[in-house]
Amino acid sequence: MPQTLNPDRNPDPMPTIRGISSMATRQVLADLVAAFGLRSGGTVAIESVGGVDAAKRVLAGEAFDVVILASDAIDKLIAAGRVLADSKVDLVHSGVAVAVQAGSERPDIVDEDAVRRAVLAARNLSYSTGPSGVALAKLFDRWGIADAVRSRTVTAPPGVPVGSLVAKGEVALGFQQYSELINLGGIDVLGPLPPAIQITTTFSAGVCATAAPAQADAVRQMLAFMASTDADEAKRRQGMDPA
Repeated sequence: MPQTLNPDRNPDPMPTIRGISSMATRQVLADLVAAFGLRSGGTVAIESVGGVDAAKRVLAGEAFDVVILASDAIDKLIAAGRVLADSKVDLVHSGVAVAVQAGSERPDIVDEDAVRRAVLAARNLSYSTGPSGVALAKLFDRWGIADAVRSRTVTAPPGVPVGSLVAKGEVALGFQQYSELINLGGIDVLGPLPPAIQITTTFSAGVCATAAPAQADAVRQMLAFMASTDADEAKRRQGMDPA
């Protein structure tokens, strides 16, 4: 839902900014939008959905002012003329963590071999359909276990967090952006993937080609704030690192 924060603070409020993002950045964007609203008095409404769906909607020409997705997805939207080429701003780096249902057995994930053993031993598993999931599938292939785990892999519906399937006991082992697991109940986060196999995604933002000039200017101001050091604390609080 759109939030109007201190609208009387600015006698000439900024135009409403409408955006779309992947689920991985939902909570950090909520914090950053709130902080930006306090400064600007403007209204920002960002819809968070599955990253693949978000990219498709922007590519189809749906009217948004700003889009926040994995960096390579933003690059593809720029190439397609759906995001202004000079507007891309890197916001955060986000790593993948591993979770099990709260109170269940906690497999060891101390190193690459331990994670491989945990994957092979799990009743079933799930991971994102976004960039981190693609990278994880490649990792399984490199390990030579892709065929062994394919039939035990549960694909979360678009926009449904992997962590929620873990919390309900539908999935024994879940891999997802730490930012999407950190505030979710019903799960135990085992920790991040070990450094040797950690999958880090950079999330970036850009001004959509459908944005009117006034909206585009407002988005650029918002992204300048979101990329500044003033936003670093909120990013770290939500399990991400400033880009």
